[in-house]
Amino acid sequence: MPADEGINDQHPAGAQSPLDRVASVGHAARYALACIRVVNGAVALAAPGVIIRRFGESPGDDNAAVYGLRMFGVRTVLIGFDLVALSGAPLRRALGQAVIIHASDTATAACLGLSGRVRPRTAVTLTLISATNTGLAVTAYLAARRDEV
Repeated sequence: MPADEGINDQHPAGAQSPLDRVASVGHAARYALACIRVVNGAVALAAPGVIIRRFGESPGDDNAAVYGLRMFGVRTVLIGFDLVALSGAPLRRALGQAVIIHASDTATAACLGLSGRVRPRTAVTLTLISATNTGLAVTAYLAARRDEV
């Protein structure tokens, strides 16, 4: 019997192998993270007051926050587009950086909450959002690494 005979018998027509499902989940995570980055970055860039108000602050009282959100907004949009436009080694590099970026965001949000520098509800929200993004980044990175071999 040839080496590849019987392989398709394990997965009926139209069914995905476990490795194909991993790749599908990884691709979905990549595009979800890209969408989150582009939307959040665009809001931060175009309407930073919306984000500031969501956390119970007044945009008029915090020009530094407006500046910071706009500065990071444009960067967030660009790195979001990278997740859609890149492929191969550059994509794997961008996904590896995404893990670091979002894990550090998660740690920062948690530390701000633990230190009392932001309201507890805000800290929990920021930490959960950042942890979700970290999970998406890790999932997409691992799938991209799997595609590499």
